[in-house]
Amino acid sequence: MAERSLEGLIDALRRLPGVGQKSAQRMAYHLLQHDRDGAQRLAQALQTATLAVQHCQRCHTFTEEALCATCSDAQRDARQLLVVESPADQAAVERSGSYRGLYFVLMGRLSPLDGIGLADIGVHPLLERAADGVVQEVILATGFSAEGEATAHVLAQALRSLPGPGGAPLTVTRLARGVPVGSELEYVDLSTLAHALSDRR
Repeated sequence: MAERSLEGLIDALRRLPGVGQKSAQRMAYHLLQHDRDGAQRLAQALQTATLAVQHCQRCHTFTEEALCATCSDAQRDARQLLVVESPADQAAVERSGSYRGLYFVLMGRLSPLDGIGLADIGVHPLLERAADGVVQEVILATGFSAEGEATAHVLAQALRSLPGPGGAPLTVTRLARGVPVGSELEYVDLSTLAHALSDRR
């Protein structure tokens, strides 16, 4: 019985991204041997979060209320809508302190090989939100992987057909790519350097 319980714990830990068999075993043995109180706290926190956390009705990020704190903030600029792939991406933008608009979280990105299409990433709710008569600019902040680029391309095509406030065209922009701050040019990969040159201002 103990062996089955231990294997069950290891198998559960393996569901975490980047955690293989050996890492899961180390975590399981550590929790059971050195930190049983931590294991209980982890189990309780997971149970509470899975019951309490839901999706924001407006932007789809994680929240415990019908609307998240950002969507409920009247001080945010509703004319700007930044589209990200995940709540983690949204949190990263928020930590930068450089954006004061609102968000739409896709909860994924296009990946035909994995069977993830437009309907799976909430494109229709995004188009409805962008055409609400308030949004003037949609900023596409999907990742720069092949899937993220494909997602941004498809979304840009769909969004550019929408009218903005007063019938003016909706502005659709993409996050710029460039050389990271503090880096040496000789160590920057060629693709990043090429995009930095083409997107120079």
